[in-house]
Amino acid sequence: MSCPFLSYRESADGASFDEARAYCEAEERFVQPMRADICNDRFDLDHAADCEIYREHADAGESESDGEREEGDA
Repeated sequence: MSCPFLSYRESADGASFDEARAYCEAEERFVQPMRADICNDRFDLDHAADCEIYREHADAGESESDGEREEGDA
């Protein structure tokens, strides 16, 4: 499964691209192809384990909802 924060855009700020570029929704910026490899879990990488951007934003989302769920709930 790829990172939920990854999208591909064919244009930005009035400019269009020949090929869609990787965009990180969490950071609100385009990312390098090597970063997109992590986002897409290529080469035995795992975005949940290998991407500090994902971990930072996923942890923030979990801490916001921690008051509503207990540790054993999934």
